[in-house]
Amino acid sequence: MSKPALHITTFNIHKGFSQFNRRMMVHELRERLRHLNPDIVFLQEVQGLHLGHAENHHNWPAAAQHEFLAEDVWPAAAYGRNMLYDHGHHGNAILSRFPILHAHNQDVTHLQFEKRGLLHCRIELPEGPPAHCVCVHLSLFGYSRRKQLAALADYLNGMDDPTAPLIVAGDFNDWSNRAGKLLEQSLGMSEVFTDLASRPVRSFPAAMPMFRLDRIYVRGFAVQRTEVHHGLPWSKISDHAALSAHLARHGH
Repeated sequence: MSKPALHITTFNIHKGFSQFNRRMMVHELRERLRHLNPDIVFLQEVQGLHLGHAENHHNWPAAAQHEFLAEDVWPAAAYGRNMLYDHGHHGNAILSRFPILHAHNQDVTHLQFEKRGLLHCRIELPEGPPAHCVCVHLSLFGYSRRKQLAALADYLNGMDDPTAPLIVAGDFNDWSNRAGKLLEQSLGMSEVFTDLASRPVRSFPAAMPMFRLDRIYVRGFAVQRTEVHHGLPWSKISDHAALSAHLARHGH
């Protein structure tokens, strides 16, 4: 018997700017996320701090983006800083309606100019054991991606309970669609959108998606339904489409 549904969303938010950085869209982004109202949100390219944007935009939020987006809706939020520069930093974030019991940002940088991390949160759910949730933004380079996926598998398999409910979501930059096989074999996960031809959904660019870059992998959940949020108004907010999945816990 399945447990009540869990609504999750993953979104590469392009640091709060529209495609080609034409317009700051962080306020519209907040509105759209609230309209979707997922239980857990996996965000990539989250601007933790940017002194230049704060000077150049009168309505740039005073708080870090993950705090601004989470305010009053998602009481728990974790941020993993990956890229640090003189005027600020950015990384991944997880926003949750439920308590985050533990958060850890695992450095999986392979190329020094391309800092990457895996943000891992253990999240309490209304029923059953806590779920392990990992927000990823993998390398643009295939060899580095393979290294990072192997590091992810090693890290998760090294946990106290390697069979715990697990969600891994984010921007995999996986043009060649090789991530699925590795996560399936090493962690027993499946991708929520993958069709019979073993292809995840197209998610980039958001105006007319052609490339299958964003993913949601699960273990210990049944997929009830999925959604791709592309076209207007989403394509004004980021260059990536947002993906949602409604999941049910497998009965115990």
